Amino acid sequence: MTDQNWNPLLRDQLAWHWTSQLRARLDGLTDDEYLWEPAPGCWSVRPRGTGVAPVRAGSGAMTIDFAMPQPDPPPFTTIAWRLGHVIVGVLAVRNAAHFGRAPTDYQSFGYAPTAAAALAQLDTEYATWLAGVESLGETGLARPCGEAEGPYADRPLAALVLHINRELIHHLAEVCLLRDLYLHTHQQTRQEAS
Repeated sequence: MTDQNWNPLLRDQLAWHWTSQLRARLDGLTDDEYLWEPAPGCWSVRPRGTGVAPVRAGSGAMTIDFAMPQPDPPPFTTIAWRLGHVIVGVLAVRNAAHFGRAPTDYQSFGYAPTAAAALAQLDTEYATWLAGVESLGETGLARPCGEAEGPYADRPLAALVLHINRELIHHLAEVCLLRDLYLHTHQQTRQEAS
């Protein structure tokens, strides 16, 4: 058996998907796509005071729709909502707990009003996450997650890294699919306008 350095493998798993399949697919995201509601009753990111969800979280001019407990079935979510979830719940909260980012949560975060602002937030949190994982080295990957991860506190940070990789790949693939759906459902409208 040879010595294996796991840290680069974990980073490369995410970085490869980010570079080869995800991030370029988000370039050119328009505000119309960002806020598009493809089904009735969507959860989204909305100007403060305009949401209809039981919980409207956020510290700035925009809030994100939520409910606790989540309805069954849960409402369909927009690209804005999915990006907000990835930026805050998947990355920023973990960056704060493990890599020195200022503390944040769904209630205190300032959600982006535009697609460009959301992508800038995403890029910042992704870069912080990737640099943080790199800083762990092999020893850091083996240490327990700690109380920030609740019932998973005793699991190694490597397990958290794998979880975050799955979450990013999963949710950003959903965003890409919604972009495809938007393109194909709005193509006829664009052709009629030409």
